[in-house]
Amino acid sequence: MKKNNKKKKWIKFRHRIVRNLLYITLGTYARIKYHIHIEKFKEQEDRPYLVLLNHQTAFDQFFVGMAFRGPVYYLASEDLFSMGWVSSLIRYLVAPIPIKKQTTDVKAILNCIRVAKEGGTIAIAPEGNRTFSGRTEYMSNAIAPLARKLGLPVALYRLEGGYGVHPRWSDVVRRGKMRGYVSRVISPEEYAKLTDDEFFALIEQGLYVNEAVADSEFHHKRLAEYLERAIYVCPHCGLSTFESHGDLITCKTCGKQVRYLPTKELQGVDGEFPFHFVADWYDYQSRFVNSLDVTAQTDKPLYRETASLFEVIPYEKKKPLADAVTLSLYGDRLEIATDKDTLTFPFASTSAITVLGKNKLNIYGKETIYQIRGSERFNALKYVHLYHRCRNILKGEEQAEFLGL
Repeated sequence: MKKNNKKKKWIKFRHRIVRNLLYITLGTYARIKYHIHIEKFKEQEDRPYLVLLNHQTAFDQFFVGMAFRGPVYYLASEDLFSMGWVSSLIRYLVAPIPIKKQTTDVKAILNCIRVAKEGGTIAIAPEGNRTFSGRTEYMSNAIAPLARKLGLPVALYRLEGGYGVHPRWSDVVRRGKMRGYVSRVISPEEYAKLTDDEFFALIEQGLYVNEAVADSEFHHKRLAEYLERAIYVCPHCGLSTFESHGDLITCKTCGKQVRYLPTKELQGVDGEFPFHFVADWYDYQSRFVNSLDVTAQTDKPLYRETASLFEVIPYEKKKPLADAVTLSLYGDRLEIATDKDTLTFPFASTSAITVLGKNKLNIYGKETIYQIRGSERFNALKYVHLYHRCRNILKGEEQAEFLGL
């Protein structure tokens, strides 16, 4: 008998049923919780699209699904697929397309092409990260040639107000308004006439959102809470740690306090504060890190704190290794001390360090992926920034500004 080598289809009829059920249930929940106005994409008809979106909240994929008819297949990081039976259920119900966040994932590209050939709509957030600052983050220009390979019309889906309603660093959703809509469609005929740089510029322009403006109000009793997940540099004393409560964040080194207002503005408590919005503070923080010669700061740790340690078995599970380890962050390495030994990750030979979600940290060693989970106030971002600053210096690119997000 001849073997049937035909691949099973990615797209299943059940995905449409699940999409319709989610639209009724989670769609209603999202509207109530996020106060979002979603404009349906009426021009879609029965044609599949490549949907590119700016990434503001953890619910963005549901907002896209509410705007488009039929199932949408989302590109998602491997962290979503490493949660045991939960990941298996997600795969079965909605079949997202896995991608290794820290690399150029050829398999993910091939899977996107496969879904496109089967007539599926694909959604990708080119930033690869939710914004910490309120501005649309760095996008890789590799999205333009990928879109060209898929050959689908490109719908630029723009989310506005998401940072005000639910900043990445916060646990609470504020009372305010959001909007989600297709800002532009770029047809295959149109982008065929463009260079990759011109095509990418259109994508950037269509998705860029800057919420460092006092254009609306967002109310909650805990407006500033956990801002320390995004901020670790004090304009008065440099590298520091912070603690927030209610609408105040306090530098634990110098004691300076800053109030986060419903307008998203920042206000000094005892005197003027040099930054108007979190985005301004975030930009200063990046400039400060890019001014450091971190390769000379190797004797004493810049930060030392405790956390839990896990091993990530990609596309399977996360295995607990230790409830409490000591993290020591130096300018050229990260050390993780357990009861038995110390794991050392020289930045020169560590393939990647990434932040996931609000404040989880993934470290990609030579053969093993580790995940760090600190306290609720843990700042994973500083590890990513200092890692990239060191790598830039080692590569002879001291003037490079990109710090990994």
